[in-house]
Amino acid sequence: MQLLVEPVARLIDEFSRLPGIGPKTASRLVFYLLRAPEEQAQSLADALRELRERTTFCSICFNITESDPCLICTDEKRDRSVICVVEEPLDVIAVERTRDYRGLYHVLHGTIAPVEGIGPDELRIAELVRRLEGVSAVQEVIIATNPNMEGEATAMYIARQVEGRGVRVTRLARGLPMGGDLEYADELTLSRALTGRQVMT
Repeated sequence: MQLLVEPVARLIDEFSRLPGIGPKTASRLVFYLLRAPEEQAQSLADALRELRERTTFCSICFNITESDPCLICTDEKRDRSVICVVEEPLDVIAVERTRDYRGLYHVLHGTIAPVEGIGPDELRIAELVRRLEGVSAVQEVIIATNPNMEGEATAMYIARQVEGRGVRVTRLARGLPMGGDLEYADELTLSRALTGRQVMT
């Protein structure tokens, strides 16, 4: 016998699919929404719909944007000789908060993780290599993947792909703790990591 009515069970299931939300948290969220004013639930539904309808990925850097290309890629004041490669769009926000970086970005949308079945082809690595081909003004690629096993493996793979293209490949300095995520780093730590980046060997 099903204890929960179908709409409630379905929403709990959908919330449970989100990262960091288990079945108990999903249940609490759903029952909170059931008790919340109608406008609050409607506002959440509208925000989700608008998220899907109004956002897309930039065709150049693959960051989240409302217009394609994004505002960073079309900003003529940005330094076009440097591309900072990050795992996720949240990492772009983290680096921008330092106010020390004025170059362009490339968002991979993940890292190489064989255990989870994620290989280089599932990421935006081929698109990065294409950006460096031909009449590219890029002189440096800063690899800013997270300092964990998957981030290191991805950094090494990208360095090999970029090698021999006349582009300097650097990695963020070790101001970032191993096993940490870029989005949780404070501005000072991230700023020092950017300043102390090193050539990958």
